[in-house]
Amino acid sequence: MKVMLFAGLKEKTGEGRIQLDTPSSLTAGELKQEIYMQYPSLEGDVFQIACNESFVKDDHIVDENDEVALIPPVSGG
Repeated sequence: MKVMLFAGLKEKTGEGRIQLDTPSSLTAGELKQEIYMQYPSLEGDVFQIACNESFVKDDHIVDENDEVALIPPVSGG
């Protein structure tokens, strides 16, 4: 599964897009666990999962053909 990374997540991995070895479909919560296992440098980082340009909850089913992005919290003024 291809996953796009933004902001601090991109900086920590050095990549704007990562390839995860995952089942063809899984929940967003399971995807978070896979990300932490395959990229230990992201362990403990807070982010939301966007699937096809919409934020999803942990029980949302993510398919391998979906456009997936990890979006960290944004602050500014």
